[in-house]
Amino acid sequence: MSNIDIEVLRLGHRRGRDPRITTHLALVSRAMGASKFLLAGDEDDKLFENVVSVNERFGHALDCRYEKRPLKFLRNIVNSEGNRPTIVHLTMYGEPFKTTIPSIPTENGVIVIVGGAKVPGEIFKISDYNIAVGNQPHSEVAALALFLDALTDGEGFNQEFPNAKLVIHPSKSGKDVKEV
Repeated sequence: MSNIDIEVLRLGHRRGRDPRITTHLALVSRAMGASKFLLAGDEDDKLFENVVSVNERFGHALDCRYEKRPLKFLRNIVNSEGNRPTIVHLTMYGEPFKTTIPSIPTENGVIVIVGGAKVPGEIFKISDYNIAVGNQPHSEVAALALFLDALTDGEGFNQEFPNAKLVIHPSKSGKDVKEV
C-alpha cells in the first residue's frame, strides 16, 4: 500500500442532487487508501453512514467528516507534524496529470480537491497544483480514480484492508467473496 497520507475534499455537495456521485468519490477515496474524506456543501449523514457500512464490511477506516468552511480549512491546514500538506485541485483547466505527478511533493501528505457545481476561484490560488486528468467534460469519479492510481503508482486498487469481514478475490467469471 502507498505510504502517502491522502485526504480527499469534495466541494459543493448537494444532498438532493449529488449523493450518488459523492458516494462514489468517497468509495474511490477509500478503495485507493485515502485516510480521510471531507465533505463541503450540504451536510449528509446518510452518505457517511453508507461509507461506514462499507468500512465495516470490507475493512479500512476511512474517516469521513463535514467541513463547513473549506476555504478556511485549506488556508490553515497543517498535518500532525505541523507541516502543510500539498494541495492538489482536480480540474479540467489544469496541468496534465501524468507529466505533473512526478513533481508533486507527498512527504507531508496530499489533499485532493474534487469540485462540484461551482468551484470558488480562490481554490485555484490556494492549490499548489491545479491538475487536469483530461480537457473534456468528464466524471469527477473517473478523474479522482485516475489521479490516485497514478499518484500511488498503481498500488491503490490492489490492497487488502485490515479488519475486513468480506474479501473479494479476482475471478475470471462469477463472484468470489469470502467471509473472514
